Amino acid sequence: MADAPVLLLDQIDSTNAEARRRAEAGETGPLWIAARRQSAGRGRRGRAWEGNTGNLFSTLLTTTRKPPAEAAQVTFIAALAVADLLDRYAPPSVVTIKWPNDVMLAGVKASGILVESGAHEAGGLWLAVGVGVNLAEAPEGTERPATALSHHLSADHIAPPKVERAAEELAETFGVWFDRWETLGFQPILDAWAARTPGLDGPAVARLGHETIEGRAEGVAPDGALRLRLVDGSLRLVSAGDVFFGPGAGEGG
Repeated sequence: MADAPVLLLDQIDSTNAEARRRAEAGETGPLWIAARRQSAGRGRRGRAWEGNTGNLFSTLLTTTRKPPAEAAQVTFIAALAVADLLDRYAPPSVVTIKWPNDVMLAGVKASGILVESGAHEAGGLWLAVGVGVNLAEAPEGTERPATALSHHLSADHIAPPKVERAAEELAETFGVWFDRWETLGFQPILDAWAARTPGLDGPAVARLGHETIEGRAEGVAPDGALRLRLVDGSLRLVSAGDVFFGPGAGEGG
């Protein structure tokens, strides 16, 4: 996976959409599809992802024979890969992950990850691992605050990487973790991810569609689901949703 080629496009509607089209046409990858600008980017839960020039939009198209529940673990790999990329340009102390896959700079979101999949005609699943990283600028008017790498550069960098360089470096860092996953399984991935993810042992609020639950995070399950101990003592496993950590977590947006 470390040698997966990177196709850089000037503009496209969505790199994830292009990966889907290619998969449905029979391509298996691995191939990274990156764009300097996208006009119809999407984030989790159908949210728009702005296509500002100078930021990274990239999607890995690949296939797997793993069952869907295991294949979904690539979202943790993607988060680690983005964190490793940002470590090269920002002080590593400001780079963290917020469950499950938001990569943060100084506690503010700088990246979004969206994994999509489907049955491939050749067998197994196709995966589209979409990654957006705010390199040059943060989008405005977002539901929650966002930041960009350009605001958090370490002393030895005067500018964030160009899109083409960032796309190549993301492919490299992702390949390292992906190969580790293929060889050693999910536990080493989960351990490395947890080491970058604060808040997994404190107050938390989870908004799950039509339900909001509050309690104390007790780490993650072996599959990466958040363990949330509710005020009544019961344990809930949260696999997807918006989760807020820390004292007063339920008060923020």
